[in-house]
Amino acid sequence: MLEDGENVTVTVGRLETDRFYVADDGRGIDADDPDRIFESGYSTSADGTGFGLTVVSRIAESHGWTVTATESESGGARFEIRDVRVLD
Repeated sequence: MLEDGENVTVTVGRLETDRFYVADDGRGIDADDPDRIFESGYSTSADGTGFGLTVVSRIAESHGWTVTATESESGGARFEIRDVRVLD
């Protein structure tokens, strides 16, 4: 749920053999500089710490994965995680 009480739906899906995504139908991300959201301390909320996506980025990096941010089909945020070793 967003700060204004609006509900957000999150979807997780598999893309190709070595990637998956996490997407939502919320407000989206700043399209001008999507990599900035992974910087430590960056937040669009007055109450935010700016640690959340930095932690995601560091976890991905420690596993040898890459994570990128883009817009979801519904206009929200979409994070694609690549170079994942998937066991069937």
